[in-house]
Amino acid sequence: MDSDKYNPLSPEEEYVIIHKGTEKPFTGKYYKHSEKGTYICKRCNIPLYKSEAKFDSGCGWPSFDEEIPGAVKRVPDADGLRTEIICANCGAHLGHVFEGEMFTPKNTRHCVNSISLNFIPDKTQITKAIFAAGCFWGVEYYFSKAKGVISTQVGYTGGKKESPTYEEVCSGTTGHYEAVEITFNPNETSFEELAKLFFEIHDFTQTNGQGPDIGEQYLSVAFYFDEEQKNILENLIDTLSKKGYKVATKIKPVNTFWVAEEYHQKYYDKKGSSPYCHYKRKIF
Repeated sequence: MDSDKYNPLSPEEEYVIIHKGTEKPFTGKYYKHSEKGTYICKRCNIPLYKSEAKFDSGCGWPSFDEEIPGAVKRVPDADGLRTEIICANCGAHLGHVFEGEMFTPKNTRHCVNSISLNFIPDKTQITKAIFAAGCFWGVEYYFSKAKGVISTQVGYTGGKKESPTYEEVCSGTTGHYEAVEITFNPNETSFEELAKLFFEIHDFTQTNGQGPDIGEQYLSVAFYFDEEQKNILENLIDTLSKKGYKVATKIKPVNTFWVAEEYHQKYYDKKGSSPYCHYKRKIF
């Protein structure tokens, strides 16, 4: 398992997800959870179960009688008696699967640890944005704390080399930018609000990098997934130009986003400090 590609985990989450522990019965967040939506892997965000497959077995852990096709892998448990279930994408430990109990017509019970899951309600649209504004540590710091943001991850985009490393990107030979991918709830915020934050946390007039970080990988770039996002970015740049700013920010269509190494994720939160080359000031 390549841990550099996945979400950082707390010690409690690592105990279950990596070291195959078990949370105490009747204590999990999703044991009595009945909202409509999708349960996703806490480690890699891959959808695992739909709420329609969830039922109350009385066992003390969330129970599902069916997984999303291809999302869950079964492997013999180390005790030789049970069958473990893991995320088919990242190998995260989910729990165990049992058959023949006749709880539902499907005669299957996926017994899953709540701590291995996150939940996305059906009423919540999930939308993404990608911005590059210098060292991605500071950029993620501000976006991860913004209203309506569900998750963030830092990585590399805009270049041609597949799966670049941090050292390769820093060499200036791959064409990638240090960037942040943001997943947000459009019922709580908007792409325009996030784009405004993007401009307000870095010097978008600098042409050779950001602050003391000089190089192509540190340039100011806003990426768009569709024409609506592109139009929003163009309108904001026009507004800034009318305010007298000489905007150096490039607008580019989304390219493959390669997730950076784990030690880069939530860097300032891990370090317990604040960004040294990013700060927020009011512009709009």
